[in-house]
Amino acid sequence: MASVVPLKEKKLMDVKIGELPSWILMRDFTPKGITGVFQRGYNRYYNKYINVRKGSIAGVSMVLAAYVVFSYCLSYKELKHERLRKYH
Repeated sequence: MASVVPLKEKKLMDVKIGELPSWILMRDFTPKGITGVFQRGYNRYYNKYINVRKGSIAGVSMVLAAYVVFSYCLSYKELKHERLRKYH
């Protein structure tokens, strides 16, 4: 017999579409709760990609790639303006 997990303790991937609004309202949106989410995410990333026995460049390259994409998104308006300018 399957054990019933309360909706508040379910992960996002385990929540059904109909339960999504009530699941979102149960989240902790205080500064302490948001800080905890980022800390858990960082710890999960660090333990999965950085703190491993046979490490590779994959963990660091993902951070670098995210930085490049984020920088491109921030400067897209200026880059688009330069692209449309005619040089002649």
